Amino acid sequence: MLLGRVIGTLVACVVSDGLRGVPMLWVRPVDKHGKPSGKAIVCADSTRMAGRDELVYYEGGREAAMALDVTFVPVDHTIIGIVDALNVEE
Repeated sequence: MLLGRVIGTLVACVVSDGLRGVPMLWVRPVDKHGKPSGKAIVCADSTRMAGRDELVYYEGGREAAMALDVTFVPVDHTIIGIVDALNVEE
């Protein structure tokens, strides 16, 4: 599980059949404290509910493709859920 913050949306010109109706969002990875920790990536939004500035958790690689409804879709990252709160004990 990886954490990120939604920073925008993406509109694709050509969409694979398994991704029709699935929002694509720009997500900036964050560390366990919620601080930015890398370049923005594009994630398919399996929740279909994430919005700008929301903290989300996502998967990458094969797990990302398996998280969507169909057997396989060509994605590298998929949002799995929205984070309500982040509590870190030091």
